[in-house]
Amino acid sequence: MTAAQAAGLGRACRWGAVLALGVAYAVLAHLASISPVPDYTGALVAILPFVGLALAMAWRSTRRAAMVAACLAGCLALFALRDWMVAHYNWVFLLQHAGIYALLCAAFGRTLKAGSTPLITGLARTVHGTLSPALLSYTRSVTWAWSIYFGAITVASLFLFWLAPISVWSSFANLLSPVLLVLMFAAEYAVRCWVLPPADRAGPLESIRAYRRASASRAAQQP
Repeated sequence: MTAAQAAGLGRACRWGAVLALGVAYAVLAHLASISPVPDYTGALVAILPFVGLALAMAWRSTRRAAMVAACLAGCLALFALRDWMVAHYNWVFLLQHAGIYALLCAAFGRTLKAGSTPLITGLARTVHGTLSPALLSYTRSVTWAWSIYFGAITVASLFLFWLAPISVWSSFANLLSPVLLVLMFAAEYAVRCWVLPPADRAGPLESIRAYRRASASRAAQQP
């Protein structure tokens, strides 16, 4: 096996592991949400992503010791409130689902205001450099499409949580939403191939690499 093949296999294994963890968490979250008897396991499943994200951000902070200590203090507070968490952890699931989609909607939407560069346009510049007029128009339209998509999912999540049985909301939030996201990516890529010439197209992996490069560049520019 060549070095390139080994690197490709390693990337495939990492993506496979990420996908498997995502599917496993979605199933666990759904089972916890619809459980007729809330328990500590369900509460743990609900708060684990927040705790993990907070610890990861604290570890990468320039004030690591203080931030990790704050995270540990927060964990102790959650432990003290464990009975409340068990009784209300579906609210944590709602915050996790609707909150993430609302933040994504805001992140895409704010780049559409006058004088700003649409988010997808910025990513396309990272891939292509100079953009053709057709690609400029397309990337702005796609930024609008993703903003509307994220906003629609947010509104649907909130309405279902309030008006439908929890099993219906959980099926939508934990099981259907990831499928809809994949379908949205597939539909956007199909439209891209239909309306843009080959020179203006970028595959999903190129887009992911562009996003990572843009994120790294922004992080490097921060004091």
